[in-house]
Amino acid sequence: MKYYGITGTAYKLMQSYLDNRYQRRVIKDKNLNKSSSSWEITRHGAPQGSVLGPLLFLVYINDLPITISKIAKSTIFADDTSIIITNDNKVDFSNTLHLTMIEISSWFWSNLLTLNYDKTHFLQFLTKKQNEMQQKVVISNSIITNTNSTKLLGLTIDSTLSWKDHITELTLKLNKACSVIRTLTFLRSPEIVRMVYFSCFHSIMSYGIIFWGNSHHSINIFKIQKRIIRIMTNSNTRDTCCLLFNQL
Repeated sequence: MKYYGITGTAYKLMQSYLDNRYQRRVIKDKNLNKSSSSWEITRHGAPQGSVLGPLLFLVYINDLPITISKIAKSTIFADDTSIIITNDNKVDFSNTLHLTMIEISSWFWSNLLTLNYDKTHFLQFLTKKQNEMQQKVVISNSIITNTNSTKLLGLTIDSTLSWKDHITELTLKLNKACSVIRTLTFLRSPEIVRMVYFSCFHSIMSYGIIFWGNSHHSINIFKIQKRIIRIMTNSNTRDTCCLLFNQL
């Protein structure tokens, strides 16, 4: 923290917050009987569930982008980190990728952190005319999973940015919400149904729409929205939705 200019009273406050803390593990069995370990001093990390925990974590990993800034781009949102490597030459791309993995592995070792390999994926962004390059990514003697799509902040990103996988998952969620609202229209007032629509349907549909909204697969989402609007307004399937949207 001194590296970032935190000194004096603020530094002592943080030091007193982190020093001399103890923790233990408590486990419940099927009968809800508890068993716990002995208390041990916490040598690394911040108290779980604390308000300062996320802030201290961000301060702790703040220098990761600087470590690889000369060879790759990185973006950090909370504990989600994405590393982007671009190169037209396949050989140079492989070399840069290998060097980046070495730097990251060294950073993790120096900062006493461990990479979660189950949540770490290698994704190649391709055009429709490009063939996927056979590339094995290794970090700390462990192979990173090579995938065609991955989750990032609630969005499913695929290798061609078609958003097909994300829209497929979104369709399933919205169809469930549609069924719920269909039932509520017979049991609750229009005001209640409208409230449920915005909380359970519209909020899910609109998340990240600035990214996937221009995909040609998105027509399926807007068909579902038209269907649910007709259900809410008790309209015929052939009625135009232009005026129905204004009723919301």
